[in-house]
Amino acid sequence: MRLTGVDRGAGWSGLTVRTTLTNPSTGPGLRLPGRVTLAAGPDDVPIRDLLLGLVTQVEPADPGKPKQLVQFHEVPIGGRFVVPAGRRRAVDFAIPLPWETPVTIFGGVPLLSLRTGLRTVVRVDPEHEQGAMVPVFVHPLPTQQHILAALDTLGFVMRQAGFQQGRLPGVQQSLPMHQRLGYWVAPLYAGPITELEVIFVTNSAGLEVLLWCDRRQSLAGISHQSVSRFRVWHAGADQRDWVSVLDSWLRQAINRHAAAAAHADWSARITESAHVSRRPDEPVRPGYGLGGTAGGGGIGGGGGGGDGT
Repeated sequence: MRLTGVDRGAGWSGLTVRTTLTNPSTGPGLRLPGRVTLAAGPDDVPIRDLLLGLVTQVEPADPGKPKQLVQFHEVPIGGRFVVPAGRRRAVDFAIPLPWETPVTIFGGVPLLSLRTGLRTVVRVDPEHEQGAMVPVFVHPLPTQQHILAALDTLGFVMRQAGFQQGRLPGVQQSLPMHQRLGYWVAPLYAGPITELEVIFVTNSAGLEVLLWCDRRQSLAGISHQSVSRFRVWHAGADQRDWVSVLDSWLRQAINRHAAAAAHADWSARITESAHVSRRPDEPVRPGYGLGGTAGGGGIGGGGGGGDGT
């Protein structure tokens, strides 16, 4: 699939900018190939700079401010040349994406409202800029893919996804922003926490995973948060049991979170693994199915016949 963004030209230059991606699907640390085609109008157009930038909407550090369109990566691909009148000039590129480039696609489906684009900026003499935009689809690295799939297997449900401005304390970052994936907690881990945020900080060797645990009591206005960090290498990622790995990380993070909130009545620890499974101790009696009440017809239960106790 090829995607093309076109700017039809503006002002005195009459320049048309067309950006075509050979394949708009890419991933962190990979190269994004394509071509920028510049077509001049009736006059020669002197090009001062030709730049490509990755842009996305980012939530500012101040939660009271609206989202902003931020360019988080820029690569020059040419400059100081002239596009003759009535002629075209093509510039091929294969720009490297930062390892921390936020993921926007998982399982072939966009992660909620996340979007990333490639912006072409042409600086024309004298001071004038114009450009074209084309969407880019950032797929997860295998290591990220395994973790996201394990979260899904364990029963976590994504509730929000976004990019936040600012750096994380104690974490080496190359970008001035980071991605946050928010989940409703899976039933096995509920109680000590109600929400989980997952943050990936990636480099060429591996992945740092931050698990941000939160326990909110909305009626009481109480919230307790804690952050645990885990590291894993890209090499050998396909040979690991990721459900077990993530379950171990989660139990460590949640137990640490519970210990920090030991004064609270909801600070129970997680003691059993996600792999623990057994048959019910007693058969479920009619009328006690999910969604029903004693004596009523819940899922898996018959209508009536309950003893009401």
